[in-house]
Amino acid sequence: MLMREPGKWCEERMRNYFYRAEADLILTIPLSVNPRSNSMLWHHDKKGPPSPWWKKLWSLKIPNKIKVFCWKACRGVLPTKNLLFGRGIADSALCPLWYGKEPPESVDHALWDCAKICQWMTDHRCLALSSKDVALRLDLIHRIHGIEHAEKYFNNVSNDLKTFNVYRALLSLYVQEASVERAEAIMLKMREMGLATSPFPYNMLINLYIKTGDSDKIDKLMQEMNEKAIPLERYTARNRIAAYIAASDLSGMERVLNQVDKDHHFVDDWDLYSLAVSGYVKFGLIEKALVMLKKMERMIPLLKNKLAFEYLLTLYASTGMKNELYRVWNEYKPPNDRVNQSHACMITCLAKLDDIEGAEKIFEEWESQCTVYDFRVINRLLVAYSKKGLIEKAESTLNKAVEGRKTYASSWNVLAIGYVEQNQMLKAVEMLKRAISVGRGRWWPTSVTLDPCLDFLEEKGDVGGIEDIIKLLKKPLTRDIYHRWLRTCVAAGDSVSKVLDLMKLDGFSVDEETDKILKTGRSL
Repeated sequence: MLMREPGKWCEERMRNYFYRAEADLILTIPLSVNPRSNSMLWHHDKKGPPSPWWKKLWSLKIPNKIKVFCWKACRGVLPTKNLLFGRGIADSALCPLWYGKEPPESVDHALWDCAKICQWMTDHRCLALSSKDVALRLDLIHRIHGIEHAEKYFNNVSNDLKTFNVYRALLSLYVQEASVERAEAIMLKMREMGLATSPFPYNMLINLYIKTGDSDKIDKLMQEMNEKAIPLERYTARNRIAAYIAASDLSGMERVLNQVDKDHHFVDDWDLYSLAVSGYVKFGLIEKALVMLKKMERMIPLLKNKLAFEYLLTLYASTGMKNELYRVWNEYKPPNDRVNQSHACMITCLAKLDDIEGAEKIFEEWESQCTVYDFRVINRLLVAYSKKGLIEKAESTLNKAVEGRKTYASSWNVLAIGYVEQNQMLKAVEMLKRAISVGRGRWWPTSVTLDPCLDFLEEKGDVGGIEDIIKLLKKPLTRDIYHRWLRTCVAAGDSVSKVLDLMKLDGFSVDEETDKILKTGRSL
């Protein structure tokens, strides 16, 4: 019944085998435009080798249609928007009930996470709600409809379901909304109900006060925690330090550090001390920052923890102490079999300290011993060159590196950005084309490079240049790109019929802006 060409029914055969009404109905079913090989979904053979789990499913005393539905749900083959989009049938993977907001309509989302479906199941008594369900739904309603609808839902929830989980969820929403008055009102209610006995609600309010700049209220919260004997745990300590740093309160930060030093629970919390390093750097107290860094070195097994080692490098770079940076690098750098990211990090740190020569030496060291050429490492050097205005040197370095190797779009994109910043737009367009031509998967140029290059070609009236980029992009274009193409064609006196036809194929109708561009062309 299908044509060899993807996405088309064989209408003649369809009408030979089905009544007219049935054929008309079947022909309205959209087909995927992507060619796909046949695949086994379910052989429906009781003599096959099903697992014990599937045996249990097929032996259930329930209608067959429910068994098949359960099987499809477990196999992930329900006709959700996400599945249909992947097969080229639906135009979007997003749940239509979420009004274009994330996430996609997967099986899990449709059965468990969709607020509209959960509401329907509850209204029809298919689902008995727990307090955790109410908390989850509060979050979902807020994400879809906003805080007012979430409050309305909360007010309609029965009192026996309004437990700590539900109040905690509502408090989190008010923090997201930066609503101090409503958050404090909920916190007061939690105090009255005896629910403010853990660090969580206090941490939420600390986050809120950091966001709104009400750092003077944090000390009162901490005093209340002390009076209630609520322990100072790691998250609270980090929150307090971050709040004092944001408020430029050195004494407050050091009070927390002194409290932490006396508490054995923080004996290995190097992440907390890294926050203190950032604070001392902000206050210009480099010597104190170095003391904290030395303390971190004693806590972290740097030879085993590569990520912590790289983080330590960035902290030393932030102090501006290049000698200390080199000391840590030479003492703890990882062995040759796993050096890619560490070398990339060191190159960035040296570039930050304006040591381009040192960054080059680190790159050469890596290049001489790498077993897999990771272009993310050379990208760091290219960025360093570009920021120093050495864009030609960056291009020659990349040209040398790509000889005999598979290149990546990100490397050419770095050069495109560099040439845009130096207003060398012909070279920027050239680098952008190279980036697009080697781009893989979902890679798409950012507006930082694409927009300036298209602006440049539009101003020149270079229809061919814009069409070259469009051919390389291949993917469905945006309305903005189509409008740029139209304006360029109109200015050059070229026909716009091809552009309008392609717009229609990509689902873009003629809107007010399109009509304005076309009228400009008719008036010329």
